[in-house]
Amino acid sequence: MLLDARLADGYWRGALSGSALATATALFALAVVNQEKYSRLIEKGLLWLAENVNSDGGWGDTIVSDSNISTTVLCWAAFTPTKDDPQYQKVVERATDWLTEQAGNTRSKNIAQALTRRYGHDRTFSAPILTMSALSGRWGSSNQAWQYVKPLPFEWGVISHRWLKWLRLPVVSYALPALIAIGQVRYHFLKPRNPLALLIRHLARNKTLSVLQKIQPDSGGFLEAIPITSFVVMSLAEMGLKDHTVVKKGVEFITASMREDGSWPIDTNLATWVTTLSVKALAGGSGLNKHLDSKERQKIVDWLLMQQHRTEHPYTQAAPGGWAWTDLSGGVPDADDTAGALLALRKLAEPHERILPAVKAGVQWLLKLQNRDGGIPTFCRGWGKLPFDRSGADLTAHAVAAWDEWFDILPKQLQKRTQKAIYKAIHYLLRVQRPEGSWIPLWFANQAAPGRENPTYGTARVVSAVVEPLIRSVPQAWLSLEKALQWLIKIKNDDGGWGGAQNVVSSIEETAVAVQALQKYYSVCNHIEGQPTGVPSTKVKEAIDAGINWLMVHTKEGTEFNPVPIGLYFAELWYYEKLYPIIFTVAALEQNARLKSW
Repeated sequence: MLLDARLADGYWRGALSGSALATATALFALAVVNQEKYSRLIEKGLLWLAENVNSDGGWGDTIVSDSNISTTVLCWAAFTPTKDDPQYQKVVERATDWLTEQAGNTRSKNIAQALTRRYGHDRTFSAPILTMSALSGRWGSSNQAWQYVKPLPFEWGVISHRWLKWLRLPVVSYALPALIAIGQVRYHFLKPRNPLALLIRHLARNKTLSVLQKIQPDSGGFLEAIPITSFVVMSLAEMGLKDHTVVKKGVEFITASMREDGSWPIDTNLATWVTTLSVKALAGGSGLNKHLDSKERQKIVDWLLMQQHRTEHPYTQAAPGGWAWTDLSGGVPDADDTAGALLALRKLAEPHERILPAVKAGVQWLLKLQNRDGGIPTFCRGWGKLPFDRSGADLTAHAVAAWDEWFDILPKQLQKRTQKAIYKAIHYLLRVQRPEGSWIPLWFANQAAPGRENPTYGTARVVSAVVEPLIRSVPQAWLSLEKALQWLIKIKNDDGGWGGAQNVVSSIEETAVAVQALQKYYSVCNHIEGQPTGVPSTKVKEAIDAGINWLMVHTKEGTEFNPVPIGLYFAELWYYEKLYPIIFTVAALEQNARLKSW
């Protein structure tokens, strides 16, 4: 199934889940721009939302997600243009009831307080949600509608991205379009009382709009993301800028992104990410040669090399050398995808003159990204105020694996820098490991786990990535790895599978990554002489076998894969990717075949 999912050009595109949140923002943006012109798309989107509302009256981020305050507020606001349509009256009433139960009532103050409880000081998403609610007219048309939409300092958008990190912005590093557009529309409808702020923002309007236009990608979609692009479009359009270039390109992106069923995904695709994951999965057994011939492998190599960013990125001002999650123009270079591309290239081809410059650039890109704490953030070094800008255990481990994989072929000077970075990264991982032995990932979670975290995924990914480099760089840290393995085995469910944490329902994705971690540990223990084995190999093997059996039963011998929403997108937006359970299961089965061949 995984090989069949490739496109003609040899890579994988995947398929992201339809998103109620993205659908609500997209159809509302179109309604603001021209409700009559886009009536067909708006109606299809509203029908999809009505058909996929949860039984409690709210909406989750995917059709299998629990209802949450953010998505339900946006869907509630999106139905405003249909207030005279009786077919949606019951849907709106039930959404109102759900919001009233969660927030006390649907007034702006209560909704704002509920969103603050969810997002804290991070206004990356709370400000846009409140803005769309105010624009919808749900809170009337007076200044009071904007009273609880906190102003964003959009004038800072004229400052170089390199300096913004020192200003402790209330939004994350990748949210510059939202900072400008949401800040401007709030200023448009409710001016600041401070005369200096009023003057500065008045003078900054045109210049920040020029910045917004400059950083908009050719596709029209900021980050290739429907929500952030829709927020920008609706904000500028309500300010009377419906004919602005940013709005026109944004509308083109939104209309082109709608699916046949009437939904929109949160992002266009994760093509680079799922391609590198697929390559690594297929290479886990007897090698890629078994699955892909030399021409097919070369196709993927060529495609991956084409995706490397070779100039400074206009959005984050990231240096050349990194990879984004997608092959489209709205992608931004990030740590996880750069590490993934480096590891995939190592599996696909022998080092040669065409690959090596790209590899060196990728290695150096990750080195420059490393934070002072030794960890690796997603996009930008030094932005550590808000959760999604901080170093992440899964990102750090992934970078360590990539550095280690290419270490032997790097020039001596680069080897020294890389060795130092690996040492710092591993010490960061040791510091952030939880007392029971787990690690928490930044971009994956589980809605049923305590704190909505996913220690299973985080721990499994760290273990899989750092077993070998850890032994070579910090051999005394082996006990931390054993603690992680003991924890993974302990939290295995009685059915043989794993969920996102102890006593959480087992899923294909989480079971597969847990099995991979155990397999990696088991293979290292059996191949490194004199290495202590605090976790008996028989116990590890029993857990592996239980996990493999669970996967075979619950995928119906590898023929049926039901994805679950364990992926986190920007600002805690949940998604599932249809290829994740297939990729992760293939990786576990390939490694299992390799273990059996010993």
